[in-house]
Amino acid sequence: MKHIFLGPLLKLFFRPRIIEGAENIPKEGGAILASNHLAVSDSFFLPLKLSRRVTFPAKIEYFTGKGIKGAFQRWFFSGVGQVPIDRSSASAAQGALDTGVRIVREGKLLGIYPEGTRSPDGRLYKGKVGVAWIALESGAPVIPVAMFGTDKANPIGSKMWRPYPIRIKIGKPLDFSRYAGLSADRFVLRSITDEIMYALMELSGQEYVDVYAAKAKEDQGDQRPAEDVDRLPDTKAG
Repeated sequence: MKHIFLGPLLKLFFRPRIIEGAENIPKEGGAILASNHLAVSDSFFLPLKLSRRVTFPAKIEYFTGKGIKGAFQRWFFSGVGQVPIDRSSASAAQGALDTGVRIVREGKLLGIYPEGTRSPDGRLYKGKVGVAWIALESGAPVIPVAMFGTDKANPIGSKMWRPYPIRIKIGKPLDFSRYAGLSADRFVLRSITDEIMYALMELSGQEYVDVYAAKAKEDQGDQRPAEDVDRLPDTKAG
C-alpha cells in the first residue's frame, strides 16, 4: 500500500510533508501517536511519511464484510495498518483498549485519536481517557501529532478527495511514568488526557472546545453514521 498501490498516488496529488519534529519518532520501541482528527484521510497520510509502520484500531465491520467488497475491505484496511476492534459492548470496549496496550508492548507504534471522532468544524475537542489508560498500562510515551490540510483534501461528507498539500507536525514525547500504577484513578486519567490535548492545541493552533466531539455532532443534528467514533473508547475504568 505504502510503496506500490496507494503511497505514490498520495504523494503525487497531496505532497505530504513533516514540517516539524520528525526526530521525535523513536527508531524502535513502542509509542503512542496521539493525533488531532480532521478527516478519515489522517490515517493514510501520517504512516506515509514515517519509516516505521503505524497501527490504527478500526471498527470490526471493516473486516467482516461479505463477498468481493468485504474481501477488498479486509485486504485494504489490513494493508494500511489497521486492526479490528469490537465496540458493541462495555467488555468489547475494554478489549479494544487491551488491544492498544498489546500493540504498544510489542514495540509497535499505535495511532490513536483522543477526540474519538472527527472534528465537526475544525476545532479541537475534549479528549477521551482511553489514550491515558493505554499510556499507563503500557508505560509508553505519548507523542502528539498535528495534521494540517486533511480536512481540505477530504472534507466531511465528500466522496472524492481533492488535491491539497498535507503538512504534519510532531511534538516532543510526553512521559507519564510519574503516574505509574494509577490507571484506575479517573482523576489521574483525566489529568493526563487534558495534558495531551493541551499539547495538541499548542502544536496544531486549533481552538479548543471542552466538549466531546460526538456530543457536539449530536447537538448539531448530525445523524450520519459515525464511522470512526471512539476508535479506542472509554471504559468503566475511565
